[in-house]
Amino acid sequence: MKKFLVTGGSGFIGTNLMDAFLAQGYEVVNLDSAKPAKSQHLPYWKQIDILDYAGLEVEITRFDPEVIVHLAAVADLDGKTAEYYQANTKGTQNIVDISKKLPSLKKVIYTSSMYVCKPGFIPKNYDEYKPHTVYGESKVQGERIVKGIKDVAYSWVIIRPTSIWGPWFNIPYIDFFNIVYQGKYYDFGSACTKTYGFIDNTTFQIQKLIEADNVHGRVFYLGDYPPIQISQWANEISLAMGKGGIKKIPFFLIRAAALAGDVLSAARIKFPITSFRLTNMTTDNILPLDDLYSITGPTPVNRLNGVKKTISWLEEHKGFKIPG
Repeated sequence: MKKFLVTGGSGFIGTNLMDAFLAQGYEVVNLDSAKPAKSQHLPYWKQIDILDYAGLEVEITRFDPEVIVHLAAVADLDGKTAEYYQANTKGTQNIVDISKKLPSLKKVIYTSSMYVCKPGFIPKNYDEYKPHTVYGESKVQGERIVKGIKDVAYSWVIIRPTSIWGPWFNIPYIDFFNIVYQGKYYDFGSACTKTYGFIDNTTFQIQKLIEADNVHGRVFYLGDYPPIQISQWANEISLAMGKGGIKKIPFFLIRAAALAGDVLSAARIKFPITSFRLTNMTTDNILPLDDLYSITGPTPVNRLNGVKKTISWLEEHKGFKIPG
């Protein structure tokens, strides 16, 4: 399979996946309403809104891909209505409907989210849902649209990226690295253990799922093994930045800061910690990866090397000053 179409290829995962596909010599098109993050990707970009069915159908059928990786989505947690997240529902339906018309299509990777279940809730199976945000509800609806696909010649897979980080990332994890860089992250004694994923490993896992023959109709979390306690990870990042280990503070201080952040956020003033974020930081979220690893095998990049690569990117693109 040599012809790959990526929706949302200008985003975080999409930018890295485009790099991986192009490095392997594939014929690639990125359909995205936003301009690519990297100027090198401009020749492969077609500006199109995932909600524009007619325009989308023209571009996709013209290219006639063998593989579609559907990443396009509204991924922030700011929305309060289903209308805000139409890209995750109607956009997914558009890809499902157009895919039925593609003679060369072999596989579609549909991207969902770990937030189809709230942090700390580990589903008994991949049809059990418990979202805690309107965003999560939209991703549940998107999964149900995909699971309703009938009588198609291609195979499909649903992926649920976990907490993915690395070059070209944005909030929340670029903020996390920035807080550590500024010396403002503290070990408050109650931090969670979570499943994270370095982006190079994520693109590796997606490619392995594209290549696999026995994954039709299945759902996979994407992430790295083992999970890590967030303060331990912050300490690793701080040491790699040459700033020494992180400091410790009592939990009540971080709780007070979160409450202050709630007030500031209500006034539309950005603050690094809120009660919502603190809850995420203190709720373990260890997600099942055994199914994934049985297909993909071990990941190619360890966490420390991922941290070093990310810091180098932050130096080059975000002006971080790291001691030599």
